[in-house]
Amino acid sequence: MSENDRLHRFLIEHTHVRGEMVHLDATWKAVLERCEYPETVRKILGEALAACALLAATIKFSGSLILQIRGDGPLHLLVAQATSSGTMRAIARWHDDVPDHDLNAIFGNGQMVITIEPDDGDPYQGIIALQGDQLNQAIESYFQQSEQLNTRLWLSADNNACAGFLLQEMPGEDPDADAWQRTTHLASTITPAELLQLDIQSLLHRLFHEEDIRLFEAEPICFRCNCSRDRISSILLSLGLNEVHSILEEQQNIEVDCEFCNTHYSFDAVDVEAIFASSHQPEIPHTKH
Repeated sequence: MSENDRLHRFLIEHTHVRGEMVHLDATWKAVLERCEYPETVRKILGEALAACALLAATIKFSGSLILQIRGDGPLHLLVAQATSSGTMRAIARWHDDVPDHDLNAIFGNGQMVITIEPDDGDPYQGIIALQGDQLNQAIESYFQQSEQLNTRLWLSADNNACAGFLLQEMPGEDPDADAWQRTTHLASTITPAELLQLDIQSLLHRLFHEEDIRLFEAEPICFRCNCSRDRISSILLSLGLNEVHSILEEQQNIEVDCEFCNTHYSFDAVDVEAIFASSHQPEIPHTKH
């Protein structure tokens, strides 16, 4: 069975340590096909995509998790989204040359926002200032400060694939008091090349061959954007008929491009009238002076 575009969960038996590994290639290539990113932007965007998949898998919910970093540096926006149904998308926005290390140099004065949007219920959002030299360090700091959970991540990305490995200490008193220190020490030997090249069984055996590991069934992941004509129609409805008519008078058509997948949507006057008519909203008189 191919390890590509799959997420694996595992437990280290008789401890409170859980883990995950994700490897994305077709999903990652689908992101890259939609924008020509500089090499340094590709690297951190790939790491963010892998991290987002890992973070979403730590939560039992139906909905989506969004990892977002905003700053005033050369790379001023990075967004990755993973859903509980195994779909992902990501974008980055930059200007000038983006350095290949030091989050402060890459993002400037920035903050990381992790948003959980359940299908039913209110969204939850955690915000912290960027800390650390690398993305994995910033996410580890987030879990330590916001969730009070010991978490370690290893991330890697190149032009063909991105991958990540996560260990997390679950709450409660661990019957194996040395488990967290021991397993994170062993995992600290992971190299970026191993993350991208080794399958889950090979990597777990190399790291934890003396541990009792329970490996769960792999979960498939794919690229998919959740934009749709209906979603754009809902946005137009929220603007109100007067505002939408004003836009049509200036532009004749309303043109919308999805930043994540580059899908183009176009609405003319007939489309707009149909949208508002189907919503049963009262018609607002349209008068020219």
